[in-house]
Amino acid sequence: MARTLEVVVETPQGSRNKLKYDPVHAGFRLSRVLPAGMAFPFDFGFVPDTRAEDGDPLDVLVLTDAPLPVGCVVDVRLIGVIEAEQREETGEVVRNDRLIAVARESTVHQETRRLADVSRPLLAQIEAFFGQYNRLEGKDFHVLHRRGIQAAENLVRLSLVADVRA
Repeated sequence: MARTLEVVVETPQGSRNKLKYDPVHAGFRLSRVLPAGMAFPFDFGFVPDTRAEDGDPLDVLVLTDAPLPVGCVVDVRLIGVIEAEQREETGEVVRNDRLIAVARESTVHQETRRLADVSRPLLAQIEAFFGQYNRLEGKDFHVLHRRGIQAAENLVRLSLVADVRA
């Protein structure tokens, strides 16, 4: 069984407001507002004390029963990762993987143990959301692979930093 991780929720499910943690102010800053009709499909947050290739903490989409409040620390179990790359407005290509996890306390998703347990249509919708989300910022988001728990755990292990607040 996958180990439990702590994730900090930045943007709740259903929100059009993309929030981002600002360590300088120890609070959450409004990063952007999504267009009408577009909202986060599940809670979106990050794994503290990690750094991804794009310089930010690892991103996590958390399957929950209902939206969690901004700043909530939630215990999750990893079920997989959507490996992706994005082309920045500058033309630079960087990896921007999305971990997929289930809230430990979820009842709706309690039987979801691996990425293969998530329906193909729902995974396609999640990938389409991230594609459109990035296009709106002038970035091209391209899914490379869907991988399982082991790949997700390896990504976390490789992204751990001693202290990102230093």
